[in-house]
Amino acid sequence: MDIMQELYRVIMDRKANPVEGSYTNYLMEKGTEKIAKKVGEEAVETAIAAAKRDKKEVIAELADMQYHMLVLMADMGITLDDLYGELESRR
Repeated sequence: MDIMQELYRVIMDRKANPVEGSYTNYLMEKGTEKIAKKVGEEAVETAIAAAKRDKKEVIAELADMQYHMLVLMADMGITLDDLYGELESRR
């Protein structure tokens, strides 16, 4: 299984079956606005790392951004198939 699919599956499982102390559940409890702010924060941190040309930091920040993006998708009922379909339509 692709890592994005696996991570999305775990996030969806946390949404359906909350786990005390889970960061994913913390974000879900705070709601869409908090999740969206985290996506934006991680995007800015990625851009700053890129401007510094720090490849290792860019990779770490991209991973953070991808995670928060998947949480936002799960929160809004957007699937990976929805995302992939949009990307395919742009080819």
